[in-house]
Amino acid sequence: MAIEHSNPIFLAPSHGGNNPELMLSAVLHLMSHYTAGSEAAGGCVKLASVIERHLKALASLPDLAPVLSATCQQLSEQWASEVERNMHEQEKTNFLSRIMARARTAPSVA
Repeated sequence: MAIEHSNPIFLAPSHGGNNPELMLSAVLHLMSHYTAGSEAAGGCVKLASVIERHLKALASLPDLAPVLSATCQQLSEQWASEVERNMHEQEKTNFLSRIMARARTAPSVA
């Protein structure tokens, strides 16, 4: 299933918005896409980052039930770790790809 990243659901309001139910619905939707797409590609850093931002925005809402706020905060921190881990993996992969590309294009020494 292809994900259209221009969809407004990917834009998390920095202040949390006035509709926590809509934000919660959006983040659950995003999490399901992340899980569905992770089998093939190992997870999308941008999508994980959007999930983390949605959870952080939800956690900061003053009228949210304390247990839901704490859960969103904890999950936000876990998703931030996922983003960092995936970025590190991509950096290693990109570095290895550059080395392999140079090795393939380097002239042979006889």
